[in-house]
Amino acid sequence: QVQLVESGGGLVQPGGSLRLSCAASGFIFSNYAMSWFRQAPGKEREFVALIAWTGGSTFYADSVKGRFTISRDNTKNTVYLQMNSLKPEDTAIYYCKGTVRGLDYWGQGTQVTVSS
Repeated sequence: QVQLVESGGGLVQPGGSLRLSCAASGFIFSNYAMSWFRQAPGKEREFVALIAWTGGSTFYADSVKGRFTISRDNTKNTVYLQMNSLKPEDTAIYYCKGTVRGLDYWGQGTQVTVSS
């Protein structure tokens, strides 16, 4: 079955960096685009970034453009989110998502807290 497992969250000061990872299994990872979403307390889940199956195309929400970088390693079935210049408003649970054969699959999420 499809499984997505995020890791790498934590507490970081404003201006700091974190790298999130999402390990995928149960499907041919290299055939599918992958994305990151986040959900802050009291807010709806929102799109953060997407990477095409080849890794050649990426898309970002305006709020993270220039600060976050999505990448993937198809040999490790893993997608990453490098987050730099973090702000308190980046505090949220971060989820990776894969749409496999028309169905959306989500990981359990990893908490990112940006605070001094």
